[in-house]
Amino acid sequence: MTSEAAELLEVLWGRASTAPVSASQIRVLFILEHSDGINLRMLAETLGSTPPSTSRLCDRLQAVGFVERAPSAASRRELRLHLSRRGRTFLAELRARREAALQSVLEQMPVTKRTALLEGLEAFCAAASAEIHEGDEASDARDARSA
Repeated sequence: MTSEAAELLEVLWGRASTAPVSASQIRVLFILEHSDGINLRMLAETLGSTPPSTSRLCDRLQAVGFVERAPSAASRRELRLHLSRRGRTFLAELRARREAALQSVLEQMPVTKRTALLEGLEAFCAAASAEIHEGDEASDARDARSA
């Protein structure tokens, strides 16, 4: 059932077009939204990717005006990545399209089931957020030990 729900959600998300960016690029935009000023190495680690691949993703996002690169105050060799105003607008519009797609489905559900789903999703968000933050804290601790 979980797998089926995830697949149906992907279909709904697919109806809310993500053009001109790919799913991987959207993930970069979400990360930058929550980690403004992250450097390329940290972004690559977060993505589980290599710096060259991550740099190419950022090149494409910069070309469409969604990402800006700026020199770091700490090191001239390091670049900081920022979501541009255009990138923020894109994410807001994407969320609105996705919300509309979901709303049309939710409106077909009985009120009691919608309420139960909302409560379940709130619990899911809390658990997922805790798990993600635990992973971030473990990564930070490893980085501190290796420094």
